[in-house]
Amino acid sequence: MENSLIVGQIVKPQGIRGEVKVVPFTDGAEDFHAFKRVFLDGEEYKVLSVRVSDGMVYLGLRGVPDRNAAELLRGKKVNVLREDAPEPEEGRYYIVDILQSEIVTETGEVLGVLKDVRQAATDVYTAEINGKEVLFPAADGVILSVDINNKKLTVNRKRFYEVAVL
Repeated sequence: MENSLIVGQIVKPQGIRGEVKVVPFTDGAEDFHAFKRVFLDGEEYKVLSVRVSDGMVYLGLRGVPDRNAAELLRGKKVNVLREDAPEPEEGRYYIVDILQSEIVTETGEVLGVLKDVRQAATDVYTAEINGKEVLFPAADGVILSVDINNKKLTVNRKRFYEVAVL
């Protein structure tokens, strides 16, 4: 779905009334309180209820009346339209905005292209460098700057090669 953001993934039904348990991909599970609608496989669902507990989100969705209907949604990515999502704080950005960014060193040497970001305690970035997949953490001192407008990610060359899995 164009112009949408993936904000979570449904992991299982919760209870017997159609609620679903969602792993949030946002900075905080509380962000889900701002969403009035979500999209699953391109189909719109009105959000009826949102509960947050232990970092997980529990959604009640219109058209999902019971556990059997909720079970059919297991594993689906939860999308929202960009205009429905809150603006990121200063210095923060949505992952989709940095994908396909050119990775360069502080001296301007082009290393490759950012292909994926896996969320963890420290996000793990996947780059394509010289036709190979290279993983590196977004650890302190690795990423110097992010320029969303020019699709450019500047890294500290020395630190990058210290932590990159080649």
